[in-house]
Amino acid sequence: MDIKEIQSLIKFVAKSGASEVKLEMEDIKITIRTGSSSPNPETTIVQQIPMASAPMAQAPAPAAEPVAPATPATAAEDNAKYITIKSPIIGTFYRKPAPDKPAFVEVGQEINTGDVLCVIEAMKLFNDIESEVSGKIVKILADDSSPVEFDQPLFLVDPS
Repeated sequence: MDIKEIQSLIKFVAKSGASEVKLEMEDIKITIRTGSSSPNPETTIVQQIPMASAPMAQAPAPAAEPVAPATPATAAEDNAKYITIKSPIIGTFYRKPAPDKPAFVEVGQEINTGDVLCVIEAMKLFNDIESEVSGKIVKILADDSSPVEFDQPLFLVDPS
C-alpha cells in the first residue's frame, strides 16, 4: 500500500463520518480516527507487523456508526486510581500455563512484585509476564488465547 492509497483512504473515512477505522493486512496495520476534539481531526497510525504474527482480519466496513463511550469521565476517574499492566511484546495472550491448568491470576486475587500474571507466546516462545507492582487484580482486559499488541493494557491492579 503506497502513500496515495493511504491518503485516499483517510479522505474516504473522513467523508463517511466513521470515528475509527482499522485496516489490517499481512504486513501493515493502519488505524484512522476522526472527529476528535483536537485541532487536527484526522489521526493516522501506520505500524509494520512482523511476518510471523497470526493472520489478521480484513478491514471493517468504513461506514460503521461512531461509537460513543458511555460516561467517559466516570470511567476515567475509576481507572485513574488503578495501575495498568501492559503487554511488553506482541504475541498471543494466555491466562493459563497449559490448557488443563488453572489461570495464573483471577479478578480479586492479591499479587506481589515478581508474580507471573500470564504468558505471551511470540514466535513459538512462551514468555512469562511478571508483575512489577503489588496489589489486587481489579480487571483482566485481554481474552485468553487472543492476540495482543505491544503496550496493550492487560490487567488493572489496585495498589492499595
